[in-house]
Amino acid sequence: MIFDLPLEKLKEYQGINPRPHDFDEYWDKALEEMKSIDPQVELIPSEFQAPFAECFDLYFTGVGGARIHAKYLRPKNSDKPHPAVLMFHGYSGSSGSWSDKLGYVASGFSVAALDCRGQGGLSEDVGGVKGNTLHGHIIRGLGDSPEKLLYRSIFLDTAQLARIVMDMPEVDENRVGALGGSQGGGLTLACAALEPRIKRLAPVYPFLCDYKRVWEMDLARDAYQELKDYFRRFDPTHAREEEIFTTLGYIDVQHLAKRIKGEVLMAVGLSDTVCPPSTQFAAYNKITSKKEMVIYPDYGHEMLPRFDDMTFEFMMGL
Repeated sequence: MIFDLPLEKLKEYQGINPRPHDFDEYWDKALEEMKSIDPQVELIPSEFQAPFAECFDLYFTGVGGARIHAKYLRPKNSDKPHPAVLMFHGYSGSSGSWSDKLGYVASGFSVAALDCRGQGGLSEDVGGVKGNTLHGHIIRGLGDSPEKLLYRSIFLDTAQLARIVMDMPEVDENRVGALGGSQGGGLTLACAALEPRIKRLAPVYPFLCDYKRVWEMDLARDAYQELKDYFRRFDPTHAREEEIFTTLGYIDVQHLAKRIKGEVLMAVGLSDTVCPPSTQFAAYNKITSKKEMVIYPDYGHEMLPRFDDMTFEFMMGL
């Protein structure tokens, strides 16, 4: 089932969610705030260990004072700087298992896998917004100033983690990649936009793109259900619709995409009703660096055959 725009139109589509007039200033200021923070990095040996890997619980202080957690793994006895890969998880999930990261470590990589604040892992959500905190991270802070949007903090956490990993003595800062699917795909794009030293990135069906398009396609359900819930409870006549979508534009990954400098390998399923293909192409089409889109016409928001292997081979080029 291909339900979105025809492929030739997808390849031209530029998105419809409004871009705030001060978008660049907003993110430049956010990055200044992030860089001013003492991250107070802690590396604590984890209970899980492997014969060829050192495994750590990594903690750092992010914007707003939250302590953020990531799994960090590195090869044992590595005597020269080596590449690293950052991993970002799906919405409401966590950094996952230690063991699924060992393939990269065995290939000479350090690996850092973020727990998004307030989701299924160990990172803190320190709150502090006016208005609702109704089950949704997209809408968290919509009733407050744009600086209070929760995804502003989460996007900055990805960039801060990248900087911390790049500063590790064992890591070659010029050979760092990023990957993830769904929310993890959106965060992969955001990370590479806010930390343009990311050399290679492999996002899969990225979430957090072109919110208004999701709404107009009547697909504000599943991962985007909170958009509908927000309107039903806080703007039932849509009197503030343009204002709300413009505010969401600050955390719309498509508007960050032009900042990406790294090489991109992206995958999309044309039958994806969770993150519609057009929303993904809205971001992809704004990327000006070297890029490739792998298209799965008969697949939706699910495991895409062989793309994990393609991603691994892609990252081996770092």
